[in-house]
Amino acid sequence: MTVEATSESGAGYPARLEIDYPERLSRSRTLFRIILVIPILVMLYLLTAGLSSVETESAIPELIIGIFGISGGFLFLPPLLTLLFRRKYPRWWFDWNLELSRFTERVAAYLSLLRDEYPSTDEQQAVHLDLDYPDVRQDLNGWLPLVKWALAIPHYVVLTILWVGEVVVVILAWFAIIFTGRYPRGMFNYVVGVHRWTLRVNAYAWLLVTDRYPPFSLKA
Repeated sequence: MTVEATSESGAGYPARLEIDYPERLSRSRTLFRIILVIPILVMLYLLTAGLSSVETESAIPELIIGIFGISGGFLFLPPLLTLLFRRKYPRWWFDWNLELSRFTERVAAYLSLLRDEYPSTDEQQAVHLDLDYPDVRQDLNGWLPLVKWALAIPHYVVLTILWVGEVVVVILAWFAIIFTGRYPRGMFNYVVGVHRWTLRVNAYAWLLVTDRYPPFSLKA
């Protein structure tokens, strides 16, 4: 069992994210963003929590299903089992994870002040997220999905620091937009980079669409 190495950048990685840089942003929409985002956050919560909640007689099986079966609305356990025992990744399960990833990222981009457009439930808008559908027999190791979550721990250690940094950057960007109407380009690139890094790790460890180890990089 091997872990494929990657270059320092994420060029050619099977999970990609680009967000169009806005030349101008609305001061009023930015000022009240924390209020404006509530309806779409409720919709996202109902979508993901509704899928994650499975009625069981015991709290322990419910917790296991919530974490490993359908985590945050994303299908994890069903693809894992089919990869292990059938060497397949059903296309509709892949498409579900892809579209939910796109919708989640549009909401995240809006909440992070990266874009003014209200998140669409189906159109990509200015947020371009793509996952490559895997050729299971050629591209995926049959047993690696069992340990990917552990192999990704170093990434989550680094990402925890980056996520804290993102919160600080978004707060600073909020003030910058209120006074100038612009998102400082360096701050924008940092926030997008953190989202991009997170996507790659999720694609590797939880969506199971690639065996290529994610690069430690904010770059595209």
